[in-house]
Amino acid sequence: MSGFLAGLCVAVLPLLAAGFWFGRRTARPQNLGGLGTPGEHATFQTLHTASLAAPPLRAGLTEETARKSARRLRSLLGTDALCLTDQKEVLVWDGVGSHHRTEIMDRLAGALETGRGEAFRLRCETPDCPVRWAVVAPLTVDDRVHGALVACAPRESAVLVRAAGEVARWVSVQLELADLDQSRTRLIEAEIKALRAQISPHFIFNSLAVIASFVRTDPERARELLLEFADFTRYSFRRHGDFTTLAEELHAIDHYLALVRARFGDRLSVTLQIAPEVLPVALPFLCLQPLVENAVKHGLEGRTDKSRISITAQDTGAEALVVIEDDGVGMDPVLLRRILAGEVSPSGGIGLSNVDDRLRQVYGDEYGLVIETAVGAGMKVTARLPKYQPGVHSAGRLTTE
Repeated sequence: MSGFLAGLCVAVLPLLAAGFWFGRRTARPQNLGGLGTPGEHATFQTLHTASLAAPPLRAGLTEETARKSARRLRSLLGTDALCLTDQKEVLVWDGVGSHHRTEIMDRLAGALETGRGEAFRLRCETPDCPVRWAVVAPLTVDDRVHGALVACAPRESAVLVRAAGEVARWVSVQLELADLDQSRTRLIEAEIKALRAQISPHFIFNSLAVIASFVRTDPERARELLLEFADFTRYSFRRHGDFTTLAEELHAIDHYLALVRARFGDRLSVTLQIAPEVLPVALPFLCLQPLVENAVKHGLEGRTDKSRISITAQDTGAEALVVIEDDGVGMDPVLLRRILAGEVSPSGGIGLSNVDDRLRQVYGDEYGLVIETAVGAGMKVTARLPKYQPGVHSAGRLTTE
């Protein structure tokens, strides 16, 4: 929040320095509510108004987001009218003089092409229309002009030119953040698609073969396994949400393990210790299931005796601590570091590096996977999940059965 406010102050405080907003909004005494001087009160009101305008803009520049933010932006500038445009049309007009829409768009061609602001006198045959002058400030993201903020007033004003430019710069920052959010969403979706593609075809074929083997000898068992398989694939290939709950992820893991147990029987022993308090914690979709699949693969690989896997989820206060451990073949730590760095691809395609990358993207580098392993010594994978993280929430249902 402190970084946001700092950036906000850089963008909007020049309005106060110019005296434009302050002059328009503090002509009459106001109840300062203990905020100190009129200047301090004006600063607070400016920051508050800007913070209210920001959320819609973080979704990008559309007719809906422009409509939701225009009144706040006009309040920042104190103008008679304000409009937001994209490259083709006026998205919203807030205030008087909306009959100038067509003229505004006709005059915007140069500013939208060059990305340079300009001011011009409006042609108006309506005697009582207060809008006579327009200031155009382009909205740019990565040096590309997405549209324009146009402030309209009764007369020419150098202060309005400066103020409109500052507000347009702040709006551009919000649109840039929206662009980053969309890029991040596309990246996560691409990574989930890649992870889905890594779900072993052998697992699918083997599961169906196991189900088929029970059809004649134990039809009820075959039916149960078929439902487990359907639930697992439905969850793995669902279309909504970047995030899920720990409860839902564990439920999908339970379906997966039921199919594995049906194939390997007593060769696989799984223990779970889950603290109920962490079940509602949100986490990236398909985050833990690949780790369990990795544990099964390496736990059973090259051995005929029993393999043991443990899954624990503990409440550590501000975080949920999830540990998945197997007693299998383990891995050379040097090779593991190269896999996580993306230098080599793991055999079998199980997505350790994919999960590690997504955890770091969502929570920060300090939340990457912690993996302890050595050749012949099994593998222990630890994931720390913050209980509360801005922007991280599950849109799905909570499943605890």
